[in-house]
Amino acid sequence: MAHQAGIGARGLWSVSRGLARGLTGPGDYRRMMDHADTPRQGDLDGRGNLSQRALSEFILWFLRVCLDQVTFMSGLFEIDTLAQRLRSFVDRSEKLKPEAARLLEEALIRGQFERGEVPRITGLPERTARRVFNDVVATGLLASETPKGPVSLRFPIAALDVLFPRLFPEI
Repeated sequence: MAHQAGIGARGLWSVSRGLARGLTGPGDYRRMMDHADTPRQGDLDGRGNLSQRALSEFILWFLRVCLDQVTFMSGLFEIDTLAQRLRSFVDRSEKLKPEAARLLEEALIRGQFERGEVPRITGLPERTARRVFNDVVATGLLASETPKGPVSLRFPIAALDVLFPRLFPEI
């Protein structure tokens, strides 16, 4: 879904984010890697030079980090919450009329819609609906593969702080 919407694994998110943050702090990864390299602790701790118990603890920690990140990302993509954030983006915008939120919600729910449906979706006269639609397209929130093709939701960089507020660390 993220890849289709233009926010896929092009540096926006990966398991590296979780490793950098850790579960208790940013130093977790280095500490756990060092721990995984602990020498074997007796005859019952694996067969090589390194501790099998420490490796198992690292693997469990790594899987907890992965689960934490999956939970985090699934929270960002909850449709109900995303719809609210899209409405919030429209409300904060000086360029978009309130009816623009209907277009964004339609794209979110249906995946895409035909340009000819814009007056029906917004409930506005055709000319006014086209202006609202053009404003939304100009912000980069809706786009299509071809000039007359169906439009779908996009996530421009300028909107990411509102649409995905927890995605980037605050500086």
